Amino acid sequence: MSDNQNLLAEQRRALILDEVRRRGGVRVNELTRTLNVSDMTVRRDLDALARQGVVEKVHGGAVPVVEASTHEPGFEAKSSLEPTAKQDIARAAAALVLPGSAIALSGGTTTYALAHLLLDVPELTVVTNSPRVADVFHSAQPPGPGGAPRPGAATVVLTGGVRTPSDSLVGPVADQAIRSLHFDLLFLGVHGISAEAGLSTPNLAEAETNRRFIRSARRVVVVADHTKWGTVGLSSFATLDQVDTLVTDAGLPAPAREEITGLLRELVVAGG
Repeated sequence: MSDNQNLLAEQRRALILDEVRRRGGVRVNELTRTLNVSDMTVRRDLDALARQGVVEKVHGGAVPVVEASTHEPGFEAKSSLEPTAKQDIARAAAALVLPGSAIALSGGTTTYALAHLLLDVPELTVVTNSPRVADVFHSAQPPGPGGAPRPGAATVVLTGGVRTPSDSLVGPVADQAIRSLHFDLLFLGVHGISAEAGLSTPNLAEAETNRRFIRSARRVVVVADHTKWGTVGLSSFATLDQVDTLVTDAGLPAPAREEITGLLRELVVAGG
C-alpha cells in the first residue's frame, strides 16, 4: 500500500480490505504507518469494514471474514452498503445506453440505482427480473391522456419467476421468458467476482437465470462495487472472458485493477 494522506475513506478502506485478504490479517500500528493516518482513523475504518461483515476485529488489528457461500443478503441489507460507489457506477453505466435500445437489467441494488438514471432515455425497451426495477419505471411514467403511454416512455417487460431474498425473480418461468429475447445491453449485478470463480451467486436458480440473460445479450456489462472483488458465491455462472465491460468504483485497489485488466475486455472505474 502507498502512503497517501489524501485518500478518500472508501479508497482507504478498500486498500485495508485488500491487505487483510492478501496477508490474512493486519495490525493497527502497521496500517497507521503505511497509510500515514492516525490510529483513530484506522480504527474507524476497521469498525466500518466490520459492520459490512468483511473483516473481524481482533486485539490490535483485524482478520478476514470468510462469508458462507450460500448466504444471500436481503435487498434492504444490501442497499445500505457502499451507496456512494453504487451511484458512481450507475452514472457511468447509464452513459452506455443509447435511445431506442433494448436492454436487460438483472436484480440488485446497483441495477436499481441505474434504473433511476435511465428514466429520461427515450424509447427504451427494458427487460428485468427485478420487481423493484420495474416499479422504478412504472412509477415514473404514468399514462398520458386517455390512458395511452407517454411518448418516449420505456416499454418494460417483467419476467415471472420465484422471488429470491434479494428480490430477483428466478427459476424456469423467468428462464423461459428470457430465452426467446435478444438485448443490445445486459446490465448484470453480481454477488461476487473473482479471477478464479468468475461471476457467482449463492442462489442456484439465480445462477441459471443469469446464464440465460448472458446468452441473450449482445454486450454484457457487469456493475459491481469494489467489495464484490474476491467474493465467491456457491454457484459460478460466467467466466470473466464472457464479460465485455466491468463498471466498478474508485475503491478498487490498484493491484486488483491490474489483474482485472488482463482478464476482460474493458474496465471502467467510476468516480475516480
